[in-house]
Amino acid sequence: MLSTNHSSNTFPAGAPVVYIPREQSVAEAELPLPVVAQSVMAQSVVAPAIVKSPAKTQPTQPPAQLLPLLPLPTSRVWGIDYSAVNMKQTLQFIDELIARRVPTTVITSNLNYAMLNTQHPKLEKFTHKCPLVICDGMPIFWRSKLNETKLPERIAGADLIFELAAHSAKKGYRIFLMGGAEGVALRAAKRLEELYPDLKIAGVECPPFRPLSDVEHKQLLSRIREAKADILLVAFGQPKGEFWIDDNMEKLDVPVSIQLGASFDFIVGSAKRAPVWIQKMGFEWLYRTYHDPKRLVPRYAKNAWFLLKSIRRDLLDATN
Repeated sequence: MLSTNHSSNTFPAGAPVVYIPREQSVAEAELPLPVVAQSVMAQSVVAPAIVKSPAKTQPTQPPAQLLPLLPLPTSRVWGIDYSAVNMKQTLQFIDELIARRVPTTVITSNLNYAMLNTQHPKLEKFTHKCPLVICDGMPIFWRSKLNETKLPERIAGADLIFELAAHSAKKGYRIFLMGGAEGVALRAAKRLEELYPDLKIAGVECPPFRPLSDVEHKQLLSRIREAKADILLVAFGQPKGEFWIDDNMEKLDVPVSIQLGASFDFIVGSAKRAPVWIQKMGFEWLYRTYHDPKRLVPRYAKNAWFLLKSIRRDLLDATN
């Protein structure tokens, strides 16, 4: 279970929070912890290293040559090549990425992401080099039906995070959660551990909502590397999360990084998902707008305008 050096769930800014891995014994947990550098992070949960006598074994050699990733079938919708995969195939491909141990990313693209992809050349370049781009929007899913290769299903990030946690619990993968409002990532980690008792949480970070200093940034990257995570889940919002992953992916030594937006909020219940029948009808955006109009009305208005322009362009292309 997650434990901290505080007696409550209130974490003052700058106070380090120590995460004791669940697999440690009580005796190990009582050993002196390593010194944690002072940081202005609102919240930091990192698994401390357990000091052991060096084993007299030969060092592990990296594979002489990486096995190439088999290309996935894709369906191009509004400038993005979406991977034509279902949930099971998505998890299998993530297995391959983790086995390779090469830092990379997985993208969950909804309509808002598709719109931002047309506005930011850096994001477009990031999307193009991603080996797995998942459809997280019903308009995208429906539009793919006009293509030769059709997308098999919509894979919502809010569903993927639960499937990924369950899969990681079976495989022994270590998951690191970062981002969201203060306290949300930690609550999400605890909730996932409750749902999947074998899940290994490598760490939790909640950076403040301001640019980090160079020292703070280096410390953050160092803590993530030391956690030895297999999967990094980021909740910084679009496109901030994607830009952060793109800028830091090679420094993290994490095989798979995924920006999952509001998924942490869905886990802890601070944001509500629409009933399944509303999701299948493609009106989840309307349900979410009703519950959070101040934030989502401007966003979905832009998305709707992008959708109309995209449909118009498709119609013009079909008549030419």
